[in-house]
Amino acid sequence: MADLLHEGWHELQGKEPPSAGLTAQARGVGIARHGTWLALLAFGVVAVVGILARPVLPVDETRYLSVAWEMRAHGNWLVPHLNGAVYSHKPPLLFWLINLVWSVTGVSAFAARLVGPAFGLATIAATAGLARRLWPEDAAAGGRAALVLAGFAAFDLYAGLTMFDTMLALAVVLGVRALVATETQPRAWIGLSVALAFGALAKGPVILVHLLPIALATPLWRGESWRVAALRTAKAVALALLIVSLWLIPASLFGGPEYRDAVLWTQSAGRIADPFAHGRPLWWFLPLLPLLLWPWAWSGRLWRDVAGLGFRRDPGLRLALLWSLSALLLFSLIASKQLHYLLPALPAVALIFARAGAVRAGGLAAVGLLPLMLGVTLLAAALGFGPADMTALARPVWGILLPAALLLALAGAGFVLKGPRAALLGPGLVLALDLLFLHGAPGRIYNPDPIARIIASRDGAIAICSDRYQGEFSFAARLREPVLPIGALQDALHWLDTTPDAILVCRMDGSHPETGPAEQIDFNGHPYGLWTSGTD
Repeated sequence: MADLLHEGWHELQGKEPPSAGLTAQARGVGIARHGTWLALLAFGVVAVVGILARPVLPVDETRYLSVAWEMRAHGNWLVPHLNGAVYSHKPPLLFWLINLVWSVTGVSAFAARLVGPAFGLATIAATAGLARRLWPEDAAAGGRAALVLAGFAAFDLYAGLTMFDTMLALAVVLGVRALVATETQPRAWIGLSVALAFGALAKGPVILVHLLPIALATPLWRGESWRVAALRTAKAVALALLIVSLWLIPASLFGGPEYRDAVLWTQSAGRIADPFAHGRPLWWFLPLLPLLLWPWAWSGRLWRDVAGLGFRRDPGLRLALLWSLSALLLFSLIASKQLHYLLPALPAVALIFARAGAVRAGGLAAVGLLPLMLGVTLLAAALGFGPADMTALARPVWGILLPAALLLALAGAGFVLKGPRAALLGPGLVLALDLLFLHGAPGRIYNPDPIARIIASRDGAIAICSDRYQGEFSFAARLREPVLPIGALQDALHWLDTTPDAILVCRMDGSHPETGPAEQIDFNGHPYGLWTSGTD
């Protein structure tokens, strides 16, 4: 391992590695091997630092850890629950895996938050393996693809969080790899079935949006009959449904038909026509693509190299192009949109960019603009320039200086870095953002622990002034009883007056009692007050 890192470090410095005297083929094998390991190392370090630096972020991470906690606390292994009610928004795989980790480590936020990044590592490795499968004659294909994928700041950011999209990305890559293998291994369609089932248990039927276009369109990228493609896809989907039914049927019996319909339709397929959450216009993804594809897409030279690729002659390139464009088109047509919905398409873009020589080419000068703007913005906020809410986040000033300095250093590096060294820009940017939480105000404002420590002793007598509670404090406080959401202030006051040893949590910038709270704590960008029974 030390030898790998030693030679890889020479490559990142743009120097000839110690193996430079070997044949071109041997050096290519070394580059591929080192590229994959260096990509895994860079992402892994940034992911672990992020977990240590950031609190459990609301509302997604707090909610998912609360669901996993309630699964463990009450033994509801088939049907996830949130705040005592059936949680139908997502299938249970992530919560199962968190509890599997807890069965070894004990319950902790750190251990639970390792699950998401573990799938990030697996996705990088699987993408490298897919590249080697597509272009076996190119010994460095896997290493380059891994470096490009780990070099995307968006991938490093989202894959470092406790979310479902990196699990889905791995399922998509494994499904594509199985499709590629069916050319020489007819029974590889079973692998496609397993990938479909894995994706369905990870995030629901949305896996079909990613894999069905690729599976049905194999004649476009591999040159086989439409009938063969349709038959293979039908068999794969049927077997995947059979696998998923091993969980879905008993879960439906326990959770009821409403739970089954929500998991299979309302929370996944229903988003296609009904933007009940995150509704965006058709073009919403387009202006965000430069951020999603930073830093590589900010190279004009790379785009010229992409345009010069032989897509017509190369089945692997046609596959990657179909994979990425179909995801962009279909998710643009779907009413509900979030940037991380496109995360499973990033491996496809990484394959194209790597094939175009992203880690070999220069022309990345414009890359420095993004960290430059972010660094200058942080410094301006630290000096008191800008909106009040932004300058408030820049306190204490010394807690902002380190990430600002790192961003400005990345800006300078972005103007000069070439080749594999540019793969450090994405992880570096995410590292700078993570450091904002370490000593800066964001680490305090977005941390659920201060409120959780106060309410933990009142378990079973906690209410919140809201119609909706998303589990923000349930895991942090290790609550075993539901928090009572109360929308009407008068009802909340009556509950507080009639419930002994109770505590009421309200936003101070919303509806709250006129009397002063026992405690006031900032959380998730809002001031919260805590009222206890008997508070005057």
